Amino acid sequence: MSTALANSSIFETNPYEGHPNLSELEAEVLWQYAKLSQNIKELIAETRRVSEAPDEKLLKQLRALEVKMGLVLTLFKASVWAVINEQPMADASSAYADTTADDTIRH
Repeated sequence: MSTALANSSIFETNPYEGHPNLSELEAEVLWQYAKLSQNIKELIAETRRVSEAPDEKLLKQLRALEVKMGLVLTLFKASVWAVINEQPMADASSAYADTTADDTIRH
């Protein structure tokens, strides 16, 4: 518990301020490094926690998203199929046939 209090205080007060061997700029730079170090320690702890056990809430949200994406894909395929079916079909056999003597009325 005391570590958590010490860790949170690093963000509030500069422990290097007023040090006799450091200039004001050096103390500020060291404080920034200390804060960065604490952020990295917290990030490492959080990534370990996440990697050890799956986040059930996140998994539920991802499953719901997977279902929705499946529905979107199905609707997209159906839309593409409908667009393809609406296009007039060209009769391939009549494209190359000799129609000079053909009197058939075509619509």
